[in-house]
Amino acid sequence: MNLRRITKVLLLGIYFSTGAWAQEGSEKFTISGYVLEQASGDYLPGASVYLPEESTGTSTNVYGFYSLTLPAGPHLLRFSFVGFAPVDTLMDLRANLSYNAQLLGTTLNEVEVSEKRNAQDQLKSTQMSMVQLPVENIGEIPLFLGEQDILKVAQLMPGIQSGTEGTSGLFVRGGSPDQNLILLDGVPVYNANHLFGFFSVFNPDAIQSVDIYKGGFPARFGGRLSSVIDVRMKEGNAKDFEGVFSMGLVAGKFTLEGPTLSEKGSFMVSARRTYIDALTRPFTALVTDGEAGGGYFFQDFNFKVNHRFNENHRIFASCYLGDDKAAFRSDYSFTYAEERTQSELKWGNLTGALRWNWRITPKLFANTTANYSRYRMTTGFESYYNNAGDISETQYAYSSGIEDVALKIDVDYLPNPNHHVRFGGQFINHTFTPGVNQFYNTESGAPPLEIKFGNAISYADEWAVYVEDDWQIGTRFKVNAGFHVSGFGFDSTQYVSAQPRISMRWAANERWSWKASYVWMTQYIHLLSNVGIGLPTDLWLPTTKSVTPMQAQQVALGWVFEPAKGYSLSMEGYYKNMDNVLEYKNGASFFANSNWEQLVEQGLGWSYGLEVLAEKKVGDFTGWIGYTLSWSWRQFDELNSGEKFPYRFDRRHDISVSGIYQLSQMKSFGLVWVYGTGAAASLPVANYGEVQHYSMTPIPQVFSNNLAYYENRNGYRMPAYHRLDLSYNKKKITKGGNEAMWSFGVYNVYNRINPFFLYVQDNNGDNLNELIKVGLFPVIPYLNYQLRF
Repeated sequence: MNLRRITKVLLLGIYFSTGAWAQEGSEKFTISGYVLEQASGDYLPGASVYLPEESTGTSTNVYGFYSLTLPAGPHLLRFSFVGFAPVDTLMDLRANLSYNAQLLGTTLNEVEVSEKRNAQDQLKSTQMSMVQLPVENIGEIPLFLGEQDILKVAQLMPGIQSGTEGTSGLFVRGGSPDQNLILLDGVPVYNANHLFGFFSVFNPDAIQSVDIYKGGFPARFGGRLSSVIDVRMKEGNAKDFEGVFSMGLVAGKFTLEGPTLSEKGSFMVSARRTYIDALTRPFTALVTDGEAGGGYFFQDFNFKVNHRFNENHRIFASCYLGDDKAAFRSDYSFTYAEERTQSELKWGNLTGALRWNWRITPKLFANTTANYSRYRMTTGFESYYNNAGDISETQYAYSSGIEDVALKIDVDYLPNPNHHVRFGGQFINHTFTPGVNQFYNTESGAPPLEIKFGNAISYADEWAVYVEDDWQIGTRFKVNAGFHVSGFGFDSTQYVSAQPRISMRWAANERWSWKASYVWMTQYIHLLSNVGIGLPTDLWLPTTKSVTPMQAQQVALGWVFEPAKGYSLSMEGYYKNMDNVLEYKNGASFFANSNWEQLVEQGLGWSYGLEVLAEKKVGDFTGWIGYTLSWSWRQFDELNSGEKFPYRFDRRHDISVSGIYQLSQMKSFGLVWVYGTGAAASLPVANYGEVQHYSMTPIPQVFSNNLAYYENRNGYRMPAYHRLDLSYNKKKITKGGNEAMWSFGVYNVYNRINPFFLYVQDNNGDNLNELIKVGLFPVIPYLNYQLRF
């Protein structure tokens, strides 16, 4: 019997011998507080607060807060979090208590420390169809060009598919990219892509956690059909100043964090910029009769600061700013003429949040957030031509975007260990700028010509309220039941949607549990995209009188099994149907008409499949294997003769293998292998032109002026996609006591030429006899350096 057990036995003996139990009867008190990381002072969301001898407990919310209401008397509490040494604390409850537990990181290797959830958490929780990404060891996983990217790691999870070669787009359980609600500190990010989709806007050095919900959505989430990607920025080290600096093939970045001057809070600042423009300048700057050149870059900036007034009140302020810019210019001079042209494409996000945490009572915790989000895209060109004094000037600009101002409140109420009640609501004011074209031209001797056309700026209001209860019923059964009610107003059109949610868990034993869920989701905003994903000219548009909200229902059944400590196996089957999904009409384009509602069709979608995830979290080799078997369909009355057809990113099989092998505490190997059966594509079966191109990417499609005949929409299957990536990571301690890491890697080791787009070459009139496959990325080595100080 250890010392804690002896101490508790003695206290219990005193407790009963003094007759205190008779005086207290059924009296109960509440212990509440926060669970923190001892080294940095960061709050630990999802930490376990458990009474091992009473088989009950709770976990901290996303802000690290916990509350337990227990009978008066002594209780042994165990505070734990994966990768940290557990802390046992004996509490003698005679009144309401406030207690903050501080946990110290263990000496486990970095891979194990970064695992935020273990199999026991999955076994106990009602939540299903959810993964948490290993943010802290992303640097050891081989990724595209060695650039750390949380969305590319997400693509390695079952049920989450990538779009095309190298891109960071996500297609979750048969859904489209606009059906993913991407939140950064609770604020929506409407375009999460850099470099036309090849990188995401999230700098992992600034990120604390990433939770991805593929189904079983709790009632507190709404507004999208397919997934919620909840990204939280770091709070900042409240005890010591520290930072990280890294350089790779395409970008450099740094992150700094530390305590504020008042020592009652902390800050974090992070920045990243690509130097693609500098590297490519010698190749894009040409000198012939004149000069021509171009360039591209993207940049990110994250900032967060917080201040603690006292144990009950704390405020946070955070912001993100990201921009992409591609430009081209030319300047030519001749004997009697001069010509100058320049073109530019810019897009970017701006988000901001002001958050107030308030512990109202030991059982009641509220978080109030005011936030702002803006996505904006502009493109255009200018030309100047002077021919012996005859001057012509032309300007063209196109702009689009969406802007949100929102207020939301979320409340946690914990009346006892068997109930965790959440309720709250939000209000969002949307401003849509769905595409404005401006054309201006002047010529010598002629009046100026100015034309402005496009879709008018519009405004809409969206609101939602919710309530949910995570309820433990007995020792084996637990249920999370909730209700989400939302509404949307545009002009005189009003929509209201009631969405029930329920998730259940039944624990067969300590190593095996079954789960089931049902959710109803409604989405009021739509994304119109001409081709592929990542194109910044995609348009966000509101639900209107003629274009109704999208809706989805999803059911899922699964189980979680832990055969041994550190090993887990999970399996889920799901079925999802979608109503009122959008698709462009054949040949439609947002440049061609000022009334976008006339360019789209609404129809049905459905998907179903099976997902398997096997994980190993202990030992020198850690990692996971994911497998997805899925089907995804669409059906529109006016498309494909009204017959159902495969969704363009429908893939039958997806396999991903990811692992890290620790040679020592300072050396490791990383491995990623992925395989996916070919996505669906539309190719002509007869052609009366010379060349037909089909593109699955942001590259525009190229068609001849002659007739092409398509027998079935998405009736062709592209070749299978597969590749192997490897990395070697070596750490060392510098003379100044800092940690440096070199990462050497190879993308696409065996040089698989995966299809980026296809085209058919017609050599004999209407006889299509040659299919050409064009790849983009061959074998690519990379190098990355990182310094932590």
